[in-house]
Amino acid sequence: MNGGDLIARVLEAHEVRFLFTLCGGHISPILVGAKERGLRVVDTRDEVTAVFAADAVARLTGTPGAVAVTAGPGLTNTVTAVKNAQMAHSPLVILGGATATVLEGRGALQDIDQRALMQPHVKWATSVRRVKDLPGAVTEAFAIAADGVPGPVFVECPVDLLYDEETVREWYSAKGKPGENAGLGARLLSWYLRWHTFRLFAGSDGVEIPSPREPSIDLPSTRAVKKAARKVAEARRPVLLVGSQALLEAREVDELVHAVEHLNLPVYLSGSARGLLGADHPLQMRHRRGRALKEADLVLLAGVVMDFRLDYGRQISRKACLVSANRSDEDLYKNRRPDLAVLADPGRFLRLLAQAIPGRDRWEDWRKILRGRDREREDSMEETAGEETDHVNPLRLCQQIESRLPEDSILVVDGGDFVATASYIVQPRRPLSWLDPGPFGTLGVGAGFALGAKLVRPEAEVWLLYGDGSAGYSLAELDTFRRHGLPVIAVIGNDASWQQIARDQGEILGDLVGTELAPTDYHRVAEGYGGRGFLVDRPEAVASTLQAAREAAGDGDPVLVNARIGTTDFRKGSISI
Repeated sequence: MNGGDLIARVLEAHEVRFLFTLCGGHISPILVGAKERGLRVVDTRDEVTAVFAADAVARLTGTPGAVAVTAGPGLTNTVTAVKNAQMAHSPLVILGGATATVLEGRGALQDIDQRALMQPHVKWATSVRRVKDLPGAVTEAFAIAADGVPGPVFVECPVDLLYDEETVREWYSAKGKPGENAGLGARLLSWYLRWHTFRLFAGSDGVEIPSPREPSIDLPSTRAVKKAARKVAEARRPVLLVGSQALLEAREVDELVHAVEHLNLPVYLSGSARGLLGADHPLQMRHRRGRALKEADLVLLAGVVMDFRLDYGRQISRKACLVSANRSDEDLYKNRRPDLAVLADPGRFLRLLAQAIPGRDRWEDWRKILRGRDREREDSMEETAGEETDHVNPLRLCQQIESRLPEDSILVVDGGDFVATASYIVQPRRPLSWLDPGPFGTLGVGAGFALGAKLVRPEAEVWLLYGDGSAGYSLAELDTFRRHGLPVIAVIGNDASWQQIARDQGEILGDLVGTELAPTDYHRVAEGYGGRGFLVDRPEAVASTLQAAREAAGDGDPVLVNARIGTTDFRKGSISI
């Protein structure tokens, strides 16, 4: 028994199925212990990918994802993904290796102040100092990660707490053994190292693994639910916006679907809530949201923040009654005070609200207006998709992907212009089948999200839509897909440009500096990493290439389709600040 095995026992008690990592000497006992306990240890080519993968597991299952990374640069490599998880309210437990306790601050390899680095980006950061305290600290980490507003936590695990006592004593004996003519200082050092080792391991024999505890989640008050029900009953032009936070309790997603359908409100979905009602549901509206919000007399936000995505609240008419439910007190009041603010889980709020409102068919005339606008927008997109461009029209490519997407599929999106175009056209088929970065707008999430998604739902067809800029962050993980037998289908919209930036930068500043890429043969890169690569640069070849890609994935191969696309003005002026 060693510290790494104690941690593995805690992971096992929390029913963790996957531990994501990139190996390092500081954390080896955790990895070995996890494997011996039956966890699947999934090693990536970059620590940031490991965190993104754990994030995807958290979003799709509602339980904290787990990561183990080595000290120093192993941890610093995770910071972008950790911040992304914090802003997306994803519960994660990050186990970080660290230098031996006796060597801290003495110039040991990869020794930095890791807690100071992580504290701004996590809910809780701690460093364990004795072996017997490891199980309690990791158990507490899981609880804190899932409580209230979920988020990442960090547990620093020094290397001399993870190896067995005999090994650690040998390390310190070799460093502190006094010679025959040793002076007082050498003898004191030897004594101190023996005492320090004793203290590290004291009480670790027979240490018990604490039981996991249920997370603490704020529930909406009966008064707030009744008041919201009255507001809904009085509304003539209501609009419901459902965001990612409403799906934090992933296991209750079917009940949430029933609640939204019972409420019968026209609904717009964003973030991880995309796909909540499947494709083409009569209640779901997809376009002209800003205009609908301006005209609505009641706007109900369920886990949606009034940040840049709602023009800081300005998209919603001041005459409208604004009802907002959110787990975060800060997000609930950001930029604009709701008429009714409900500090509670938004998914549970919608479920209780549905119970308080009798089912009735209302607002059909209002829904017809919104659906008519959807059809107008889709007709406009169809016209744009028919335009001649160099290589393949990006809208037409997205239409071809949409027409081939199976019911059991997950969409992972990682990019700017091409991915945003796809979000207008490609529809997730079921709840918990859409993964995007969230409010941080992080590029590079793609391979990690796809990795986590394929592990959680191996039977699903996982499609990873890349921009050619964002693809550069994680193409090496095709090697990870190959080694772990995960046939993900990646499609790169390759216009040899950071197009979302280039379009406005060129027009406003007259210079494309920094935005131009090469039309790289990404399909050959994929083959070098052990995947199957396909190139498509002609419109007439898109259908057959996508079909071939699906067949290759069906054979168990990770696939990358390098789609050379042209440019359109479809998203002109869409840059967000």
